[in-house]
Amino acid sequence: MRYQENNELYEQIKRHQLFTGVSDSEFEQLIAQCTLKHYAKAEKVLYSKTPREGLLLILDGMAEVYVDGEYDYQSQEVLEVLQCGDIIGFSSLADFLGEKSDHIAEYTVEVRAIEESSCLQIPYSVVDARWDDEAVRDFVLRQVSVRLRDVYGSLAEQVKLANQWGESDPFIRRIQDVMKEPCVSVHTGESVQAVAKKMVEHSSSSVVVEDDDLQLVGIITEKDVVQRVVATLGSPQQNAASIMTTRPFTIERDAYYYEAMSSFLMNGIKHLPVVEQGRAVGMVTLSGLLQKKNRGTLQILQKIEESSLANISAIKNAIYDVLSNLIHDEIPTINTLEIITKLYDRLVRHCVDLAVDSLRQQGKGEPPVPFCWFQMGSGGRGEQFLLTDQDHFLVYADPSEEEEKQVAAYFRLLGKEIVDHLEQAGYKRCEGKMMASEENWRGSVMTWEQRLRTWGLRATNDNVLLGNNFLSFRFLYGDDVLHDQFVKMVKEQFTTSKIFLYRMAEQEKAHPVPTLDHPIRALFRLKRDSIDIKKHALFPLHHCLQLMAAHKGVLEGTPLKRIDRLVNRNVFTEEFADDLRFAYEIVLKLRVDQAWNRYLRDEEGTSVIKFTHIRSRDKEELMIALKTIRSLQNQTLGAFGLL
Repeated sequence: MRYQENNELYEQIKRHQLFTGVSDSEFEQLIAQCTLKHYAKAEKVLYSKTPREGLLLILDGMAEVYVDGEYDYQSQEVLEVLQCGDIIGFSSLADFLGEKSDHIAEYTVEVRAIEESSCLQIPYSVVDARWDDEAVRDFVLRQVSVRLRDVYGSLAEQVKLANQWGESDPFIRRIQDVMKEPCVSVHTGESVQAVAKKMVEHSSSSVVVEDDDLQLVGIITEKDVVQRVVATLGSPQQNAASIMTTRPFTIERDAYYYEAMSSFLMNGIKHLPVVEQGRAVGMVTLSGLLQKKNRGTLQILQKIEESSLANISAIKNAIYDVLSNLIHDEIPTINTLEIITKLYDRLVRHCVDLAVDSLRQQGKGEPPVPFCWFQMGSGGRGEQFLLTDQDHFLVYADPSEEEEKQVAAYFRLLGKEIVDHLEQAGYKRCEGKMMASEENWRGSVMTWEQRLRTWGLRATNDNVLLGNNFLSFRFLYGDDVLHDQFVKMVKEQFTTSKIFLYRMAEQEKAHPVPTLDHPIRALFRLKRDSIDIKKHALFPLHHCLQLMAAHKGVLEGTPLKRIDRLVNRNVFTEEFADDLRFAYEIVLKLRVDQAWNRYLRDEEGTSVIKFTHIRSRDKEELMIALKTIRSLQNQTLGAFGLL
């Protein structure tokens, strides 16, 4: 794309401090060396191993810088959130200045777009050409200093909080524990110039607007000032009321942190005033919440990381204690499972690390090529709460022909070693042998490509069953570049094997979601008196979501993430998506409560729920949930022409 095609973007670049003061001809020479890049929401901007060959200037959108090493998209620690005008890549300036690092892995952070973003890639040749300009050096020095200060402040706060956390209940935090107070405020009559000055003085990206009675009436963000004043050449003397966003979304100080996160995600906002009796008493920002969201799990995570094969079995009971507290405190099931999934993910990753180290100690060396580990089943969907059986697979990079046997032999040993470690941790072996210790559930990318092609050509009932389980996969450990390569291959295979998805849809048609009878009839046992919550509710929901998502080229992700992505692709309306989220929450809650109570009573596990064991309200909500899942099933069948 040529910059001249977007005059506003072109002028924005030209006005940037890196290019101010140059002639038009010099600017054209410099800009010709740069590249305009576009990134979709959640797309990687920089991998941890990517060579830094310049700087990235964010022209539009937002990105987050996070620490590499957690191997999944839910539990990586965010260091900072960057917005329009910020620069990515300051950590590599040392290379540009000739200061080489002694570390083997020079870059330990990654960058991901958190909304659709446009960036200008500025090579070091351009930086070098502008380095003699004192104004440019001063700008870079100031930017680096501010970012260094913010990152150090964030890290210092994390260390301080890590030392303060007790054992009582570190997972449940209120907004008052994470908000910034007092919030910066202005009066409705203050000028925009005064508003901007106050933002600068307090290093704040937003201010709340109050009336004469100090009641909250609006909010002004940096983006508002740019869009409603600077971009329109508005007067800096116009008052705050003229540019504020009225009736902003707010949150109470005793709300839970996940309620704020939900508000950010559902409403597309980045600033949330904390109110008490109509007055703003604090501010929560998306970036601040992202930075703090994982700190509460430090104690249990430390236990996991310090465990060995000899004592790893004790971790299961520690996680169950956390689960018990969450259920007792009636934390919403979705949020409970998010926390427990985080802990199980860390446990599985630790088992993989221990297995790799075990082979190293046995003299088998390091992994010969990059590899990835994927969870399937309830673990893949992020809804595992009790340790059940293992359900996973392993992918490794295509080796050369000469190395093929040696590489296959190593990963055969690694698959077995990981399964042994997981079993020691409390995971039973899968009766269906869907584990990386089995040849059918590990292999190179090329091997997996052939395997998926075989499933597509031979769409038997057994292969359809394998496909349903496979499509619940979630990346948990390994090389990011290999992961992206694998997902791209899977997408291509399902695109060319439409008949396989069609056969999966036929299986769904053969197992319609049941219709519950009226509650009064059930009381007199005239009709159905129980339901298999997994077979008749959860599985149809999962299978249909996976089918619809694969049909639209969407792979991976928990059920809630798939719903969001299908909304973004205009497959689901927001209203239907809300119905699906409600249905998912209701069904999961019944499933978790029933299974947990059976566990406490030391009874054999089952997914069958008797209606006499649940409240009338729960049954009525279940009836609504099943109706929604039937609607999803019908929509899925319609997409494949099976209605």
